[in-house]
Amino acid sequence: MSCFTHLSLAQTYEVGLMAGGANYIGDVGASTYIAPNAIGIGAIGKWNRSKRHAFRASFLYARLQANDTKGDDRRAQRGYSFSNTVKELSVGMEYNFWEWYLYDGRPQFTPYLYTGITALNYNNLALNTDDQINKINDAWTFAIPMVLGIKKTLGRKFVLGAEIGARYTFTDNLDGSNPKDDIGARFGNLDNNDWYVFTGLTLSFTWGRMPCYCVF
Repeated sequence: MSCFTHLSLAQTYEVGLMAGGANYIGDVGASTYIAPNAIGIGAIGKWNRSKRHAFRASFLYARLQANDTKGDDRRAQRGYSFSNTVKELSVGMEYNFWEWYLYDGRPQFTPYLYTGITALNYNNLALNTDDQINKINDAWTFAIPMVLGIKKTLGRKFVLGAEIGARYTFTDNLDGSNPKDDIGARFGNLDNNDWYVFTGLTLSFTWGRMPCYCVF
């Protein structure tokens, strides 16, 4: 039977969990890029379309928090703090540095990159008259994920990964510094959008027939 006939059945799939920590980068608290201080958990799925790339989808729930006491002297004197919750749905492509082939019985290992597009739900925050940053309502925006990771097989059915992923968001208000519609005072650098970073592990179960890589 031809390769084209088996194409829909002859792929490798992965589904699993992701867990680790998250941190935010913006106008409140420390400016350290990778400093997880709150939990992040989620689910992940992949379609390994070739030895070099996979289509990937994931859901991540993460808490973001920061306190000016952890920042420089100017921020410490200001004394703001906030907490937020983000829920992201991301789809995109994962690129393997080395060939990733699960069918020859040998252990597999490779670094990888991932990027795509992320839909992001978060708490819209604002600074009130008591200098407290509070939730106003829910809001949606988009983000661009930039992820670097490594992964290896555990036996023939499981894959363990570790990754660090920065998300550049299309909002400057994960921290309440730039609310819309004049619902609160603005502060900080209003020309830069906020980022957040997830650092964690993934564990996935893999199944499927030996893939046919004759097209795409």
